[in-house]
Amino acid sequence: MTDKNVILTDDMFELLDDSEKNSEFIAIESKTFFRDTWDRFKKNKLALFGLIFLVLMVLGAIFVPMFSKYGYTTQNMQLRNALPSLEHPFGTDGLGQDILVRVMYGARISLSIGFVSALINLVIGVIYGGIAGYLGGKVDMVLMRIIDIIYSVPSVLYTLLILMVFGNNIFSMIVAISITSWIQMARQVRTQVMSLKEMEFAMAAKVLGAGHMRILLKHLVVNALGPIIVCLTMMVPNAIFTEAFLSMLGIGLDPLIPSWGALANDCRQLLFTYPIQIIWPIAAICLTILSLNFIGDGLGEALEAKR
Repeated sequence: MTDKNVILTDDMFELLDDSEKNSEFIAIESKTFFRDTWDRFKKNKLALFGLIFLVLMVLGAIFVPMFSKYGYTTQNMQLRNALPSLEHPFGTDGLGQDILVRVMYGARISLSIGFVSALINLVIGVIYGGIAGYLGGKVDMVLMRIIDIIYSVPSVLYTLLILMVFGNNIFSMIVAISITSWIQMARQVRTQVMSLKEMEFAMAAKVLGAGHMRILLKHLVVNALGPIIVCLTMMVPNAIFTEAFLSMLGIGLDPLIPSWGALANDCRQLLFTYPIQIIWPIAAICLTILSLNFIGDGLGEALEAKR
């Protein structure tokens, strides 16, 4: 061996035991975006309570009227205005109808109006706000002025006009609620897209030859998904409250359609004689809206980018 060579012998090395081999190894569990969001969401106890209550309400709306032996129009004149019992957990109304079944059937109507209206607002708001924010300039100015014109007219006038033309049915109620509610979503999406389109990943996609529609939908809207979902969860309780408010005033859905607002309106005359009857639909409205607000707050914290 020459001087440049190093002679290696067994005495120069010392074997490590298994405990020392991984002493500097840090194991981090790999999580998807939705798994990471769920882990943060379930730490919020109020948000988790709201989600559980909403799931139970949806399941009750589906299965209680389906398996109950009482229909929502079944009358028993010999058992009118009965107090809660094992046979009728919520009691009966002035026509002997089971209030539990009618409240759960009303949940179908009110929740359907809330979720369908929110979905329509999501589609219109994302497309309208995304185009305005991405193109900017004169297009943005024109689209925003159109929104200002629509927003300047009270939404009650739109609602009354649509209900008068199309009648007091579920379709007309959804259209009446959606005709101006999408503006909030459009403004939210526009703000997010305007801030995201100047970032490096959007610029890189444009340089690589991606089309405008691909950049808008696959890059900008996806990265603005957090605020969009939070805004969406807030639209559902707004739609439910609007329908209930209009029905309680007698200008909403047809009285034969047992939504929560219509049920509360029917019990209003019995407020001082049988006040317990109005508690159930009002409690359903309040708890559902409160649960959706809790879910929205929880999603806002879970989807916050800084977290």
